[in-house]
Amino acid sequence: MSQTTAVIGAHDPGDAVAAPPGSEFAPLLRTVKGRGLLERRYAWYARCIAANALALGGIVTGIVLIGDSWLTLLLAPLLAVFGARTAFIGHDAGHSQIAGGKAVNRVIGLIHGNLLLGMSYSWWNDKHNRHHANPNHIDKDPDVVADILVFTGKQAKDRSGFRRWLTRNQAWLFFPLTLLEGIALKVHGFQDLRRQPRRERAVEGALLVSHVVAYATLLLISMSPGKALAFAALHQALFGLHLGLAFAPNHKGMEMPDPNGERWGHLRRQVLTSRNIRGAVLTDWFLGGLNYQIEHHLFPSMPRPNLRLAQPLVRAHCQDVGIPYVETELVDSYRRALRHLHEVGEPLRME
Repeated sequence: MSQTTAVIGAHDPGDAVAAPPGSEFAPLLRTVKGRGLLERRYAWYARCIAANALALGGIVTGIVLIGDSWLTLLLAPLLAVFGARTAFIGHDAGHSQIAGGKAVNRVIGLIHGNLLLGMSYSWWNDKHNRHHANPNHIDKDPDVVADILVFTGKQAKDRSGFRRWLTRNQAWLFFPLTLLEGIALKVHGFQDLRRQPRRERAVEGALLVSHVVAYATLLLISMSPGKALAFAALHQALFGLHLGLAFAPNHKGMEMPDPNGERWGHLRRQVLTSRNIRGAVLTDWFLGGLNYQIEHHLFPSMPRPNLRLAQPLVRAHCQDVGIPYVETELVDSYRRALRHLHEVGEPLRME
């Protein structure tokens, strides 16, 4: 990296950020540290985890009590919403926002990721760390690698067959495709077991299998196979959609560093590629704090409740050094992201 280095390793996703004294980022880092905003918020996370566990427990109890009735499907959206809350807790554990030690954060992440969601904590950390280190970098950020979607005109030119059709229509297909994300996350987790060291694979694999068995058992003992399948389909689709709604506004349509151009320091690399979402307490809750995407990328180990407190400091510093600080409304953020996807696919529609 350049002047400023985000200390985020493959197994150390939440470490603080180090900056040399002369960097653009150094004065902001000193201010944030001076305000105590990088210190752990143990009580806040304890309440958050306990409330989420109670909500999940209540939903599971409701599924068992209502039983073999189509009314049980009314609980699927609630389970999707609190499943997303569970994912946000796992995300924060991966960034070491919750506890000071890696071991405790890993346990929290394994419980909330592998056991409760069937989503591999190790797979997510490996992928997410690479994204944080080089957001929107076409060669280094796995989130903008050409796959189902593409993010640059060059990627679009290389498409053929069915993928070419997908690219032509990707803006329209984006949110429908997120309905499959809940299942895709589980599949990626199982596939990633081959990459993991033996001991890590044994723990992660056992927890992933435990989730699948417990989830299937809960549904099949509570309702008929048909209703169980309908519940699972609705739950997983809405869970994927919720995560898509939370992650879509963050980087799509923002600056993409030129791989052959000037290397940006940490401040520019994180701020220019990220977008914040305006809102109040409900927005913070619904998006799991990811609406403060700029602050989160600058300080990945900062506890979620402190991101709002850091925002005025970051905005003012960006203004002082002349770096655009992008913040918009939620609906407008989706509009901008979809516009970018639409523009990338436009040359293919002109053929």
